Amino acid sequence: MLFCMLAVGCEPDRAAQAMYEKRPALVLALQAVGVNPDDQFELFFRAFKAEKTLELWAKNREDSSFMLVKTYPVCQASGQLGPKRREGDRQVPEGVYYINRFNPKSVFHLSLGLDYPNAADLVHCEPAHPGSDIFIHGGFQSIGCLAMTDDFIKEIYSLAALAKEAGQQRIPVHIFPAIMTANKLAQLTSEHPEHSDFWNGLQPVFQYFESTRKLPRLSISTDGKYVLDESDAMEQLS
Repeated sequence: MLFCMLAVGCEPDRAAQAMYEKRPALVLALQAVGVNPDDQFELFFRAFKAEKTLELWAKNREDSSFMLVKTYPVCQASGQLGPKRREGDRQVPEGVYYINRFNPKSVFHLSLGLDYPNAADLVHCEPAHPGSDIFIHGGFQSIGCLAMTDDFIKEIYSLAALAKEAGQQRIPVHIFPAIMTANKLAQLTSEHPEHSDFWNGLQPVFQYFESTRKLPRLSISTDGKYVLDESDAMEQLS
């Protein structure tokens, strides 16, 4: 690889390099919480904007509840607390998303794309220009994305790639304005009443996972609200 770069100036395979560098430690981290990296396992990402943290949770496919694997500091996230509603508002979205693409040649080293705008966003966003291209990526700059630094994105990207290789088709990502305890929600809605209806609808998504360590079954109503069915702990967002 090094000879190739020096001889012909070809670009290194960043994803392969990241996996080579980070896989041994990631395997140990998964095993430490009882997850078998050599079998089918699943990931879940949870981010908090106020606390500037990104959590990575994992479980064996046959298990019902997730275990916390790692918590990363978010290097940079532009905008303020509150959902993204239009192109150019620099807001990091809030809500329930999935990783829908892996970009090993990102301008920001490596990146994982989110499926923003989802059906809930489209109800509330500016119809013609809701914005797009929201990523979890490397580097130190953010325009509506979660910037994690190059070193951390190597781990995050590699762990997501391992889950994909193990058969996980959709990796969920929940993004909240803050750790949404009842007291924090009251504070948030008092300080930002314009978002109170949205946050009151989003808080049960946080609380369900916080109480059960399971992903709730979700749907989106015609008025753009997340609706929980607590009879089943398997996320299904439509």
